[in-house]
Amino acid sequence: MKENMASKKDYYELLGVSRGASAEDLKKAYRTMAKKYHPDANPNNKEAEEKFKEINEAYEALSDPQKKAAYDQFGHAGVGAGGPGGFGGGGFRPQDFGGNAADFEDIFGDVFSNFFGGGGRPGRARNQAQEGDDLRFDLSLTFEQAAFGTSQEIKVRKLVTCDSCHGSGAKPGSGRVVCPTCKGAGQVRKSQGFFTIASTCTRCGGQGEMPGTPCPTCHGQGRVEKERVISVKVPPGVDEGSRLRLRGEGEAGLNGGPAGDLYVFLHVEAHDFFERDGSNLHCEIPISFVQAALGTEIEVPTLEGPVKMKVPAGTQSGKVFRLKEKGLKDPQHEGIGDLLVTMTVETPVELNSKQKKLLEEFEALSGESNTPEISKFMSKLKNLFARKK
Repeated sequence: MKENMASKKDYYELLGVSRGASAEDLKKAYRTMAKKYHPDANPNNKEAEEKFKEINEAYEALSDPQKKAAYDQFGHAGVGAGGPGGFGGGGFRPQDFGGNAADFEDIFGDVFSNFFGGGGRPGRARNQAQEGDDLRFDLSLTFEQAAFGTSQEIKVRKLVTCDSCHGSGAKPGSGRVVCPTCKGAGQVRKSQGFFTIASTCTRCGGQGEMPGTPCPTCHGQGRVEKERVISVKVPPGVDEGSRLRLRGEGEAGLNGGPAGDLYVFLHVEAHDFFERDGSNLHCEIPISFVQAALGTEIEVPTLEGPVKMKVPAGTQSGKVFRLKEKGLKDPQHEGIGDLLVTMTVETPVELNSKQKKLLEEFEALSGESNTPEISKFMSKLKNLFARKK
């Protein structure tokens, strides 16, 4: 019986992409949806299984340029109802997967390894060297440590090669035997619906053999967890979110594989005075009305200690002064940034009667030349009102 085309869901909506999505966008969307609704991730869930079939059907159509063109023009009628899961009624075949079996391997490799373990795709060669996992460590620094650089010792718990068996997993002097689970194949097969999947044997890790007598130290794993003290050299000028890569300081590999890397993510504390803008620093300093009017000399904080700076008479609030090379070292290039000092003129508050009287007398003695910006503004305002009359 033919399926009602009107009841079928839009393929683009099923994958959560727009009609202008590229082939790479379609593949990424499909990978995400396939992992979410795969039957092995949702056992005994008929709704998820049906959703998984719909997703497969949608991608099978949209990943084929000819089928996609037909679907874009005629909808479901352009590609036909198809068979179970949209694969032409003959069961699932990798060659039906958008016309490219490599796509099947690429997209489902991660899914299968997640469901069945083994840390890799089915068919991994026996005793193949495997690189160890990368690790992450978050390191907090003071503003000054980030500015000038520092050396820090950190403690990291990680898997290291077992010293007793040197990573073989076998008790010294004992041999290795064929894995009883996969019978030496390194793979096991599992059927799920219309899928028959070969996955890496979790008992032997795809090696097809295992220690006859497990190493008593690592229990046959070849690695043990230990705490290591690692020295981290932080270069000057690093910023929040900077990342350092320490090669070979991750977890130990398997079967002689190289160790992974350790990534140190840096977090910089805020400073009481400074804000950072690349290699430049910003600092706001309040001065009094009198200091701004008459000029003065103030003490400005820098990362290397206080310095004297002259403030000329008539300085306005918001005026920025640049202190050369009082900023941060640029970790990417040579050179040092500047310190930008912004003046903020503070208006007096809580005046007593004598202070008020003196200010009133000052105001009475002031002319346009004392407040040029106010005079300029008032002139523009008068001209505006004159045009409106």
